[in-house]
Amino acid sequence: MAQIFDPLPIRSITIPNRVVVSPMCEYSSQDGFANDWHLVHLGSRAVGGAGLIFTEATAVTSEGRISPEDLGIWSDAHIEFLSRIVRFVKSQGAVPGMQLAHAGRKGSTYRPWGGQGAIPVAEGGWVPLAPSAIAFAENYPMPRAATKQEINAVIEAFAAAARRALEAGFRVLEIHAAHGYLIHEFLSPLSNQRTDEYGGSFENRTRLAREIVSAVRKQMPDQLPLFIRISATDWREGGWDVDQSVELAKQLAPLGVDLVDCSSAGLAQDQKIILGPGYQVPFSERIRRDAGVKTGAVGLIETKEQAAEILANGKADLIFMAREFLRDPYWPLHAARELNQPISWPVQYLRAAPPKSLERKSLDALK
Repeated sequence: MAQIFDPLPIRSITIPNRVVVSPMCEYSSQDGFANDWHLVHLGSRAVGGAGLIFTEATAVTSEGRISPEDLGIWSDAHIEFLSRIVRFVKSQGAVPGMQLAHAGRKGSTYRPWGGQGAIPVAEGGWVPLAPSAIAFAENYPMPRAATKQEINAVIEAFAAAARRALEAGFRVLEIHAAHGYLIHEFLSPLSNQRTDEYGGSFENRTRLAREIVSAVRKQMPDQLPLFIRISATDWREGGWDVDQSVELAKQLAPLGVDLVDCSSAGLAQDQKIILGPGYQVPFSERIRRDAGVKTGAVGLIETKEQAAEILANGKADLIFMAREFLRDPYWPLHAARELNQPISWPVQYLRAAPPKSLERKSLDALK
């Protein structure tokens, strides 16, 4: 029975506990570059005790961004500052991870506090790429249907981005195939109306996901883990669903995917989501059981009791948290203290560590 503060070995990497900082868009970059905001945001969660810390969705091409302010890794010039973040995260005992992403038809849009819908090309926007020329919504850009040459370029961009991420020092990579972005758009029959080898049948719609996984895995040494985030269901009749997600997971595991991060939705505006605490956990549990792969649970998981129950009952191997980490960057330290579980405190914070901490460092460091 896994517990919150049990380590999890995957390949040669040992994640020190089961708490993961989920990728969260910060919309605070210029030309894709990380900056002090990203260092402090990600670094604070490392100080706070999370075992694995992911960057936000990091665009593999400039047109793969959601907004012009998204983080990017399409250039070697992006590596330097990302390396600084990696060094700090590692120094706190956490594992640094990067999520590689392409926004597809949901790109060229304003960041949440800057407006809504499409950014005109004349104002710095672009024509996004998609499997088919179908807009996400009326106020979103009309995308162009990708040619086979453009599909191949996207696959190569994911591979090049993986190489750069590894050069920066990231130890876990995650491919973003969820939330209505490009790979998810190819998976779902609601957005993919192609008639070539990338559309129609399940085998064809999942082809891009398989090819990107294979291309990224080839860039990675065998000892490093590869995750993929999927939307387990579109929450819409006739769309992608959990049965297809199980089959996709079965396909991807032999290609080198070590864990499926199980989210949902984001592809259709008229999705019918049944919200509630841990509402996506059944997807993680089902895929873990039926596909025989490690999974991560995410979505309205806020309390240590929720996390403990999910792990103890074999519903997931990792707990991905987002909004709760925005509220409390030190959630793991607080949870460990309340559960009297071992966790390594930063030496600078030892005065606040619980007296009976099972892994409290020597107070000599404070003298």
